[in-house]
Amino acid sequence: MLVGLAPAAHGGNRTGRMFTGDESGNWLFRALHTAGFADRPESIHRDDGLRLTGCYIVAALRCAPPQNKPLPVELARCRPFLLDELRLLHNVRVVVGLGKIGFENALKAYRDLGRVQFARMPRFAHGASYELGGLTFIASYHPSQQNTFTGKLTRAMLDGIFAQVRRVLDP
Repeated sequence: MLVGLAPAAHGGNRTGRMFTGDESGNWLFRALHTAGFADRPESIHRDDGLRLTGCYIVAALRCAPPQNKPLPVELARCRPFLLDELRLLHNVRVVVGLGKIGFENALKAYRDLGRVQFARMPRFAHGASYELGGLTFIASYHPSQQNTFTGKLTRAMLDGIFAQVRRVLDP
């Protein structure tokens, strides 16, 4: 399962599918395809026939926050929706947090559901992995243009995250 921040204003918000129709999605779906989680390397619109296999995408927020900087109250208001989705997903073994907000909100949501426990929030660092409550949580930089255009996140780094997921799922 991937946990992102929110549907992008000109991507998922416009198209109706997370990471679809924007540059972040281009990066993400290419990496998912390379790792065998998507049947094609791009997602153009929600009716384009794209199929994910062994992968589900959720968001910490339901709408795009101004400047991609949600307020704590916004995250709290959207938490029940995230919790409802997680309650329905019984076969999750690996959770990839895209960006610090996605990573930390995934951990908090699973803690709220009583699935994981931690005294201190696990540290966000690209590629960091934590085993908690029978789940593996992996942190990744978000494939935003801010990160990809500056080289903070490269294609090899993102491919490495999903290779790491594959090693957990297919030892």
